Amino acid sequence: MTGRVIAVTGAGGFIGRALVPALRLAGCSVRTIGRGGTSDFRWDPEGGTIDAATLTGVDSVVHLAGTNIAVRWTARTRREIVDSRTLGTRLIASAFAASGGGATAPRVLVSASAIGFYGDRGDAPLDEASSTGDGFLADVVRQWESAAEPARTAGIRTVHPRTGVVLSPSGGALQRLLLPFQLGVGGRIGAGTQWMSWVSLDDTVRAIRFAIDHDTLHGAVNVVAPEPVTNAEFTTTLARVLSRPALVPVPAAALRLMFGAMADETLLASQRARPARLLAAGFRFAHPALDEALRFELRRAK
Repeated sequence: MTGRVIAVTGAGGFIGRALVPALRLAGCSVRTIGRGGTSDFRWDPEGGTIDAATLTGVDSVVHLAGTNIAVRWTARTRREIVDSRTLGTRLIASAFAASGGGATAPRVLVSASAIGFYGDRGDAPLDEASSTGDGFLADVVRQWESAAEPARTAGIRTVHPRTGVVLSPSGGALQRLLLPFQLGVGGRIGAGTQWMSWVSLDDTVRAIRFAIDHDTLHGAVNVVAPEPVTNAEFTTTLARVLSRPALVPVPAAALRLMFGAMADETLLASQRARPARLLAAGFRFAHPALDEALRFELRRAK
């Protein structure tokens, strides 16, 4: 990767905070794009504007920006979830498509996505050839990926890493689960039979880097470990890693009362996804097993 010039949106987010230093360590020049603060360049997705010089000389873009979905979904938050993904994706894809030409043409857009595309699918094995599901999140992801069409039309290789449950104590689901489990009051969520397609933060960063470098990858790419587990298995494993019991289940009814539809489409939804395209392209997971992945992420956070 040495010598690449890579622009990154969402650099201050959960995945971005790990990705940017990894890219710089690999010898890349990284330009961060945000609304201000410490960002190198400014953009305004709602206003449809971006600094003109942002993508000059850039050969790759990693687009990670999008508001958090782990909130109760009101009409307002639903709109924010959709807009934060589609407006930003369309803006960066259009700007990237217009920025190159000839020998300096941009090479790849890695635009974030999620396995929410598949909806709640029970025990069915899922890969990138599987059909889309039903529900709000599936619709969000369809719109999110479609918003990158300007880049595809311009001939830019476009990759959509559909991430599962990304494991790190610095954010996401694991961060929220740690305290109750450390206190010994953790347990399965709902029936515990729903499948969780998880992936370590380390492997997520490695998969994004792999997508930038490997010209054979395009379109949807499931970024999940090759060994999904049920929620009951996940919580039992987390408890064992923390040397704590997992005896206090969280009833589905309580989650629905607190979070409404968000609980049904995230915490209680079942997605048994497989990283078929990553494996076919030669990617090797550093942490394919849940026990080791949890131990690694918890250890490196200390």
